[in-house]
Amino acid sequence: MRFDTRLVHVGQEQQDGTGDVVPPLHLASTYDRDAQDPPRWFYARGENPTREGLERCLAALEDVRFASVFSSGQAAGATALAVLARRRVIVSDDVYGGTHSLMGTLAAQGVEVRYVDLADPAVVARVFDDRAEGALVWVETPTNPLLKIVDLAEVSRRAHAAGAVVLVDNTLAGPVLQQPLRHGADVTLYSTTKSVAGHLDVLGGALVHDREDLHEAFTAHRTAVGNVPGPFDCFLVHRGLKTLALRTRCQVATTGLLADALRESPAVAEVRYPGLPEHPGHAVAARQMAGFGSLISFRYRGDVDALLRRLRLFANAVSLGGVRSLAGCPATTTHRPVPQETRTALGITDDLVRVSVGIEDPQDLLDDLDRALHGT
Repeated sequence: MRFDTRLVHVGQEQQDGTGDVVPPLHLASTYDRDAQDPPRWFYARGENPTREGLERCLAALEDVRFASVFSSGQAAGATALAVLARRRVIVSDDVYGGTHSLMGTLAAQGVEVRYVDLADPAVVARVFDDRAEGALVWVETPTNPLLKIVDLAEVSRRAHAAGAVVLVDNTLAGPVLQQPLRHGADVTLYSTTKSVAGHLDVLGGALVHDREDLHEAFTAHRTAVGNVPGPFDCFLVHRGLKTLALRTRCQVATTGLLADALRESPAVAEVRYPGLPEHPGHAVAARQMAGFGSLISFRYRGDVDALLRRLRLFANAVSLGGVRSLAGCPATTTHRPVPQETRTALGITDDLVRVSVGIEDPQDLLDDLDRALHGT
């Protein structure tokens, strides 16, 4: 069964004797054990058929056995850290602001967090020294919001040689464009809130992998702390997942057009998009991704707040990967919790605008962006 077929069919199998082409939504919080032979279902914090259907589909997309879904991407990340962050975490320097917040919780537990530029081959060549044994390597690629590209195969090879475990936050690319486990990663993390669900109407997260020990650890932690998604949330994520490939291909095509237009605009000082030949990670992205994504970051020469107010089709809102186009200033929204000196050093400055491209007509988006850039 090929990828696009898995999106529609896996985890949506017909129930015996009903003929339903969409499985029923299982809302029960508890299950009658006398009605089961042998008992399979106990309590919904641990087991739920709707949730498990979504997990089977997510695992199938990377040809692995296991996926665990959570109430949000942050909940998935917190579970991964609880299980895998023992002594040391090596993390991409340019990551989602919420990831910075998660890493900040580790200091009280005596876990060392080291931010490094994993998109720089010279840094990768020296960072996995003797102190990396037993570490968790947290990779984001493309990064958020600067869209740096990390060579997953090289980082995974060096990390494993040093005895480290590799987790890749694949939220920005999504499983259509990039499958980190194929490049050597141990765990793929998603905020399924974003492109996986795709309609900006549900929160969710997932950890995807092929290790039975991790599956047991992740699900045991989830059951203990209760950060499970409700069945209706799982239904919405799974419903959105069916059109992921169609949406992604549309978004990537439009994003390329917008990147070219921004590059030609005198109102724009810099455009960051992996699909542009001058992007420093272009060659790596072309090798490990099936497309260059639906996000662009650019530096605006004028008043960013005024630009965002002039946009009509791009909502001034956080999040990404959805059917509706969005634009925002990361320094004042998603990355506001990051210390200003850190933001400045990374280049997440107040002139940086991040655009998430939806599925609207490309020409309408081009016209809206052009008008807003030039103050009309």
